[in-house]
Amino acid sequence: MKDNGTNREIDRRTFVKGAALATGAIAAGALAGCASGAPANSDATSSSASADSSSSTGQQAKTRAWSSGATVAGEGVPKVYFTPDVSPAGLVAIYEAIGRAAHGNVAVKVSTGEPGGHNFLQPELISDLVKTVDGTIVECNTVNWGGRRGDTQEHMKVAEEHGFTAIAPVEIMDADGDVVLPVADGRHLDVDYVGKGFMDYDYVIDLAHFKGHGQAGFGGVIKNASIGIASARGKSYIHSGGTQLTGFGSPSQEIFLESLAEATSAVADHMGEDIIYIDVMNNLSVDCDCDSHPAAPSMADIGILGSTDPVALDRACVDLVYAAEDGGDLVERMESRNGTHVLDYAEQIGLGSQAYELVEI
Repeated sequence: MKDNGTNREIDRRTFVKGAALATGAIAAGALAGCASGAPANSDATSSSASADSSSSTGQQAKTRAWSSGATVAGEGVPKVYFTPDVSPAGLVAIYEAIGRAAHGNVAVKVSTGEPGGHNFLQPELISDLVKTVDGTIVECNTVNWGGRRGDTQEHMKVAEEHGFTAIAPVEIMDADGDVVLPVADGRHLDVDYVGKGFMDYDYVIDLAHFKGHGQAGFGGVIKNASIGIASARGKSYIHSGGTQLTGFGSPSQEIFLESLAEATSAVADHMGEDIIYIDVMNNLSVDCDCDSHPAAPSMADIGILGSTDPVALDRACVDLVYAAEDGGDLVERMESRNGTHVLDYAEQIGLGSQAYELVEI
């Protein structure tokens, strides 16, 4: 949707209705359901809805790079860019629209997919973007629960089998251990254990496949920057709510989700303005790409979205799922895991904003 050759800025509800026509995946009549059914703020500004919002009383939101370029109506409200074109060209177009050019040694954080799964972002889709920025595809090992990606050599073999080594260099960032990033004022985490190789990169593209998740409810750029960039033992630290460096622990659901947000805040603070976030909404299964036997996608592809604000971006994706006529399975997955609590808490700690303005390119 263009207006005299320029990007057209529209509010969230208008955008959702327009996206329905553009993608064929969202019924215009579902807009009312989005407004009434989604656990979201639909006003021009948003307030935190954390289960423990009283703890934020008097807390000043951190100033982060994500809001520095916002020029839309409502000072500080970030832009989320959208295209219904799920293609290599559409992905490059979103990167360019974000307007924060890659430089130096560039990491493209993407899941290379668990063997047996097939919903992960395909090399053919991301190849043009990775080559445009001369990037390296980066991953970290999983918690060693028996999957092949818990071992560096096997993880690299999986990346090769899935076609990623054919399009760009691939690095398993914790092959030589990990380092810690500080978590500012964390309620659960004091540090974030990330792959040692992460420190070699000047710029990061957090390139996530938006989908459901068995524990988090949904996975987008927040999960990709937290669990995805964490080393194997860092993943344990997040999953356990900061209590152990092996296994998964048994924290409450709220503590787990809040730990995801805190780990992402450590990555965002470390990178400053040298990180962007992209969610690809295709192959929309209720299960994660870390699942070796994921459920088949139960809804039509929606598009690609990008922003400098990870909270606004994941919130926009959640809103589009609620607006979709065929989004019921994923809505149930998110609600049954209280998945949007991660957005409420992320906003509360200053990681980003759940208010946003959408721009279709």
